[in-house]
Amino acid sequence: MTGAPGFLTDFLSFSLADARPVADRAGGECAHGVRFQWLGPGLLQFEPEAKPVASVVVSAGVHGDETAPIELVSRMVADIARGALPLACRLLVVLGNIEAMRAARRYLDDDLNRLFCGAHARLHGGSEKARAATLEAATARFFAQAAPADAAPRWHIDMHTAIRASVFEQFALLPHTGRALPSAMLDWLSHARIAAILLHTAAGTTYTQFTAQTHGAIACTLELGKVRPFGQNDLSHFDAADRAVRALVANLAPESAAPMPRVFTVVDQITKRTDAFELALASDVPNFTVLAKGQVLARDGEYRYIVTRDDERIVFPNPSVKPGLRAGLIVVETTAETLARTPRGS
Repeated sequence: MTGAPGFLTDFLSFSLADARPVADRAGGECAHGVRFQWLGPGLLQFEPEAKPVASVVVSAGVHGDETAPIELVSRMVADIARGALPLACRLLVVLGNIEAMRAARRYLDDDLNRLFCGAHARLHGGSEKARAATLEAATARFFAQAAPADAAPRWHIDMHTAIRASVFEQFALLPHTGRALPSAMLDWLSHARIAAILLHTAAGTTYTQFTAQTHGAIACTLELGKVRPFGQNDLSHFDAADRAVRALVANLAPESAAPMPRVFTVVDQITKRTDAFELALASDVPNFTVLAKGQVLARDGEYRYIVTRDDERIVFPNPSVKPGLRAGLIVVETTAETLARTPRGS
């Protein structure tokens, strides 16, 4: 990879250093005729030499302290540049919240993954407001240059890690689109060895909600383990997901058959209304923990959340969020009924 620009050889270090490429090195051609373009901090676009089979966004670092996926993405960029990973699609690579990455924090002012679908416009300031607008604009330009979704698939894989442990260590969240779960996504998640899928039942303001709702992308948020500092991740632990992302951008067939993930559906959300909010869970309770029927799970002034079903589980419990934000999701398993209504070949 002699002579490749620094933002390709080590995209992570280049981005953390707030470096800028020399003007005549911001774009060009790397191995196998792949064209590249640095679009701005944390933003790279690749175009294959042959006609692309799809348009794919791969993002990480939307939360700045979720480091393992960021390291995986940086390694993937280097492998594309040196020809170790063939490219068959148009590819937009996104490192989301770079300022929070530098500070080793989830976010600085506002949770970036709650600011898409135009939600950033409601803020009066803060670093994440501007970053959300930048990412929306870059993503919109990328898909505006793509073939129609019915002619060439559009994908978005947004990689995260969870704050706490999980009964299912690696799981996926799918945005609400009003359509059946695409079998292409279900198959891809199974080959990524994702153990569980969480289906939203209402539209949110996440990055994947934006790409699915506005641009017709087959989109998912991947949770790949726990938050750790840069350099302290065992990336081999995420080999299956990493291979699946690489197979997607290279248009390679899956290596082997894989079990289908279990499917859970959101049935309620616990929202922190005031600073008096209390969540009756220990800080080390894992995601997808089964709750006891009749348990008073949350209090906030006169508000109470009481578990009413035998099979309710809690995902993303976090009493430290700002008032007005989600402090937990309540989910139940819906594997059989979801698979029964998923059209094969979609």
